[in-house]
Amino acid sequence: ERIVDRLAAELEMDPAELRLKNLLRPEQFPYMSPTGWEYDSGDYEKTMRVAMDIAGYDELRKEQAEKRARGELMGIGISFFTEGVGAGPRKHMDILGLSMNDGADLRVHPSGKAVVSISAQTQGQGHETTFAQIVAGRLGIDIANVEVVHGDTGRIPFGMGTYGSRSLSVGGTAIVKALDKVIAKGKKIAAHLLEAAEGDIEFKDGKFTVKGTDKSIDFGSVATNAYLAHKFNGQELEPGLKESAFWDPKNFTYPAGVHICELEIDPETGVVTIDRWTAVDDFGKLINPMIVEGQVHGGLAQGIGQALLEGTVYDKSGQLVTASFMDYAMPRADDFPMFNIDTICTPCSHNPLGTKGCGEAGAIGSPPAVINAVLDALRDLGVKDFDMPASPHRVWEAIQKAKS
Repeated sequence: ERIVDRLAAELEMDPAELRLKNLLRPEQFPYMSPTGWEYDSGDYEKTMRVAMDIAGYDELRKEQAEKRARGELMGIGISFFTEGVGAGPRKHMDILGLSMNDGADLRVHPSGKAVVSISAQTQGQGHETTFAQIVAGRLGIDIANVEVVHGDTGRIPFGMGTYGSRSLSVGGTAIVKALDKVIAKGKKIAAHLLEAAEGDIEFKDGKFTVKGTDKSIDFGSVATNAYLAHKFNGQELEPGLKESAFWDPKNFTYPAGVHICELEIDPETGVVTIDRWTAVDDFGKLINPMIVEGQVHGGLAQGIGQALLEGTVYDKSGQLVTASFMDYAMPRADDFPMFNIDTICTPCSHNPLGTKGCGEAGAIGSPPAVINAVLDALRDLGVKDFDMPASPHRVWEAIQKAKS
């Protein structure tokens, strides 16, 4: 992204315009990249233009010109990223010969309550809520009647864990596959109870219904009857309602996003102040938008902290001198503005949830946006390059060097 901005400066072209000229168009998807990854879906131009509209990009540039005329250092930085996550396709991602699939076990009690055991371990992303929503929504039951089990290796199926925005797209899809099996068996039980052919049974909104009739039975009643073996009268139907499934993804998922940072630099002290921040991402379909927004906020805090504050420092003997948080600068709430966050949706084409993942997005898009904005603010002074972190002392040194 810094190279793109450098090119825009040399071409005397707005960095947003340069990106818009080079983004993939919707009709180019699926797109095989030169490195062999197939991007399955996206609308990059729409993502970019929505971000520019929210940020008021044209007005920001006018404001910048006015401030520059007064000698003020205002910078606008853009970053556009696409990442390959949702690891991963066995053909690309075997680790030590292990399959990259993930599993889910779904057990429905006679009461109709469901317990789903997953191999994706939560690290604070809200798995307990999101996975419970998937189960409750599909079975048409109250979310309070869904228990999510993770982290207990004595109870969970095999899987490769939580990283790389894979939990929902891979583990969540395994849950969907287990749900499909539970519903399929539920149809067999419902057909027997409703005295109908299995092929005539439909399932929707928590009810099994005979097509074209008002004959129906709710999911809870089917779950109860699944454990009453005498009801089946010798039919080839095993009692119980418990299924397992694994999902071996056919491709990575490819979320994308745009970050626009507007900041100001105090030339006397080198202090960088972020005034406005806009982030628009395409995560595919969202299961829980509030949780997604929280993850983006966390990623932004991480990425902006990396760009402006965080850095390990060693003395000449190799001793780490930033070994505690007394010395290592962690970002705080007052280091950030309010974030303007939005999403667009082009569903993933190869998992049934249509999800792409959101875990790293904030942390990927923010560092280059910050540094591009710092360089944009300092460009008229002749500063063409700057490495993270843009701490006050390092920015002040760059300004003094440029002046001399």
